[in-house]
Amino acid sequence: MKFRMLGVLLMSLLVALGSAAAKDVGSNSESYLALGDSVPFGYIEEADYEYYYPANFVSYSDYLSGYLGGGWVVVNASCPGETTSSFLSPLAPDNGCHQYRSYFPLHETYASIHSTQYTFATGFLRLNLATTPLVTIMLGVDDLLLLEEQCNGNPQCIENGLPEAYATAEANMTQILAGLRGTGYMGSIVIVNYYSPDYSNQFDTQAIPGLNQAITAPAQQYGADVADVFTAFQSAASNQFALGNTCMAGLLAAANPQTSPPTCDIPPSVLGHRLIDSAIAELRQSPQRKAGR
Repeated sequence: MKFRMLGVLLMSLLVALGSAAAKDVGSNSESYLALGDSVPFGYIEEADYEYYYPANFVSYSDYLSGYLGGGWVVVNASCPGETTSSFLSPLAPDNGCHQYRSYFPLHETYASIHSTQYTFATGFLRLNLATTPLVTIMLGVDDLLLLEEQCNGNPQCIENGLPEAYATAEANMTQILAGLRGTGYMGSIVIVNYYSPDYSNQFDTQAIPGLNQAITAPAQQYGADVADVFTAFQSAASNQFALGNTCMAGLLAAANPQTSPPTCDIPPSVLGHRLIDSAIAELRQSPQRKAGR
């Protein structure tokens, strides 16, 4: 992150402009609320000045309205590095969200630097209950990345810490969904699960389903649906060229395309974001959903 002082001044100005937790898109507009981490926020490899202009960061949340045939106002409250715990509490550990917010603007402005994504989301829904057809939430992978960092990448340490990480993620997602429904919101909530960075890597492909099970466990209780991105990416990467490697399948943002094989970062490529949209759109356009399930 560069230009630290400029980032601090810019963030201070945005906070001074007031609270976006009370954002009202108006009775004549329908809105789509996107919640989560760096995947719905958007990602740019080696970003520089782009950090100061959130519109540079594009993700599946920007494409989704077109996929579903709606001209919705996109309200993207996501934060890079958000964990299921930091979503709820400003005192909880995260994987970079707090630091990012200290220097750079998000797509939406929270009430204060100490406010949370949860507070923004529930505040927004209370003001826009009737005009928000869809809420998506993709959250949890930074819980695992934080565990990996705490373990200094030690596989045994990570494996030993997974059960607690899963339990925490499930408890937090239960609280998050309860809070969203507690606003009186009766519209569609879709939990977007995670893909494996490499389906040919046994450790990754075993850890991610455990996380997916944890974050989607409370879905039925709160009338939420699950977009199965894990299976969609796995199917797309299961060919003779990629052999289960999500990067080789072109689904992840390239980190160094000049290497052989190329290396990738964890966030999706444009193709990957489009595939996430397809998984959500397919779910929304299912016969059960059309029948008003």
